[in-house]
Amino acid sequence: MTGTTAPTSSILQPAGIRRRVVFWRHGRTSWNAAGRFQGQSDIPLDDVGQLQVARAASLLAGKLTATAGESHISIASSDLARALDTAQALGGLTGAAVSVDPRLRETFGGAWEGLTFEEIEQRYPAEVKLWQLDEPHVRAGGGETRVEVAERMVAAILAAVATVPDGGTLVVATHGGAARVGLAKLLGLPEHLWRTLSGLSNCHWSVVEQAQPSVAGAGEWHWRLTEHNVGTLPEPYEVPEDFSVPVED
Repeated sequence: MTGTTAPTSSILQPAGIRRRVVFWRHGRTSWNAAGRFQGQSDIPLDDVGQLQVARAASLLAGKLTATAGESHISIASSDLARALDTAQALGGLTGAAVSVDPRLRETFGGAWEGLTFEEIEQRYPAEVKLWQLDEPHVRAGGGETRVEVAERMVAAILAAVATVPDGGTLVVATHGGAARVGLAKLLGLPEHLWRTLSGLSNCHWSVVEQAQPSVAGAGEWHWRLTEHNVGTLPEPYEVPEDFSVPVED
């Protein structure tokens, strides 16, 4: 996929009476550019990341308002600055308030945070190999497991989307690793298939919609994937880190 041109438009369809959730990854940081594992370290957007956010927020806002019309738009964000600044850019364009939930943070990476991918592979070769295979109970640098991250992500998303009316959209501004496993769990994929989903490029998003309207609680709703890794970048397309390295950012 290296060298592929990034899409400049989205195929978002009107939500109708179905609720929709957009998983949106934050813009680039200096640690992304340097190939460092960020985890829950609070690293701000760099200059490129700020440009990415401005462009992607404009595109996403246009698509949301064009397809949602008068329908409700909610925004929930990780409390880490790189995600919160991304969310607030969209809030400024749509008029939607941003709610903050620490459960939408990236994986806590313990001793791996701040290390380059090469350093992690040199110091923790066995753990990294299992981590890359999405072994459910391997802890990143002694921190969180994939399963723990997915569980808190889905809990936060279900709590937020339960307040969204029929036909409304919840945008979740979050992080690469957390978005991937949260999306996989929300879709009901078994853990051994989580690697079938790629990670998201900076400021790209994925969309799921309610499979059918339901009067049951949010925990009983079923979801289907309608878009994955869609967006626009001011720089040439780069392969998401999750294709090749164990980054959580």
